Amino acid sequence: MNATVLALATAAALTLAGTAAAAPKTAAPTEAKNVVLVHGGFVDGSGWKRVYDRLAKDGYRVTVVQNPTTSLADDVAVVKRAIAQQDGPVVLVGHSYGGVVISEAGTDAKVERLVYIAAFAPDAGESVQTLIANPAPGAPVPPILPPREGFLFLDPAKFAASFAADVSAGEARFMADSQVPWGVEALAGKVTVPAWKSKPSWYLVAGYDRMIPPAAQRQMAKRAGASVVEAKGSHAIYVSQPDAVAQLIEQAAQGKK
Repeated sequence: MNATVLALATAAALTLAGTAAAAPKTAAPTEAKNVVLVHGGFVDGSGWKRVYDRLAKDGYRVTVVQNPTTSLADDVAVVKRAIAQQDGPVVLVGHSYGGVVISEAGTDAKVERLVYIAAFAPDAGESVQTLIANPAPGAPVPPILPPREGFLFLDPAKFAASFAADVSAGEARFMADSQVPWGVEALAGKVTVPAWKSKPSWYLVAGYDRMIPPAAQRQMAKRAGASVVEAKGSHAIYVSQPDAVAQLIEQAAQGKK
């Protein structure tokens, strides 16, 4: 090797070494301090109260959305307005039908992470209606009454056993008697581009759920590539086990898989 070639080779090696030394290390995930909570069908946002209290105590800015649950489009619009009010990255959390809403609304640029709490996590073209159309043999069937003027209710006498088996009797009775009508249009609302395909997600499986079978929850979580935890709770796990729910949300906020 002549002197000129040797000099060029040495210079190139030094340049590469300098580039490697200057390359920044991979940064730890930035903690998202804004949390938006989205409720499901038959209930309103008040069920998030205990989760809200724990997150707020830990320094998170928490917004509880009140979905009209009239149609998926209406609910997504309400959630997007809540997202627009945040001052930074957002953790978007959905329970039950709220999982459909966050799957559609979560493509918003402010949303960094998704958390599903015993929730539907539809793929493109899926809705609650399509996801529950063919239940597995032996799976519990939610006691949904026939539609009234385009809205659905759960049988109040069976509400506790199906929706809130681990909630106190008095609170479960209140939830049954204060049901929010769930629009048939919302049930049929199809997701276009599911946010979980582009955003990291976390999923809490409620092991004793009699509204969305745990096996179906696990399947949807796996398909979404979510980080999964399980707890022995009913469909109302966000009411009965707020610590477990808040812990998973904080894990997501910190980007911990």
